[in-house]
Amino acid sequence: MAGIFFKRTFDIAFSIIIILLLTPFWIIIPILIKLDSPGRIFFIQQRVGKDSELFNMYKFRSMKEGTVDLPAEKMQDHKSQYTRIGGLLRRFSLDELPQLFNILKGDMSVVGPRPSHLGQTDQIALRKKLGTDRVKPGLTGLAQVSGRDAITVEEKSEYDKRYVFEHRPFMDLVIILKTIPVVLSFKGGN
Repeated sequence: MAGIFFKRTFDIAFSIIIILLLTPFWIIIPILIKLDSPGRIFFIQQRVGKDSELFNMYKFRSMKEGTVDLPAEKMQDHKSQYTRIGGLLRRFSLDELPQLFNILKGDMSVVGPRPSHLGQTDQIALRKKLGTDRVKPGLTGLAQVSGRDAITVEEKSEYDKRYVFEHRPFMDLVIILKTIPVVLSFKGGN
């Protein structure tokens, strides 16, 4: 019980600090999105969360309006659907920043398995089977720092299982620190 309280307290504190530190991004990114292409600034999408319950996940819009809502791996040439600024946002995972508000709401955690897209049926089924859907999804996770989209669904599921069932003190901090070079190097990104 203390672990859950500490994790939630950390999630809230971390989110507030990062939101405040990145204040200029909250001003600049929406302006760039609006200047780059017509449409919304934010993209809201249903994702699978804790206990396989659905929630609305927030992102900065990185794709052209009207793009079919499929997981990136199931889209033909998904990069051609990025807006100019959207490609840059995705390159540095800046499109994910609004998920800090999902963390504040309690839908997500800073660290955990990434929330599944409704079209990722194999991943959803594996998480239910392995019991890794019993934790909140994360902004980053062990699978993200171990290969991101360059690894298979089965490999991601194994990393998720390790995270959920072999969690150790400071594991979250290690994953957060490993996330920074992974994002900056764009290793395994789509």
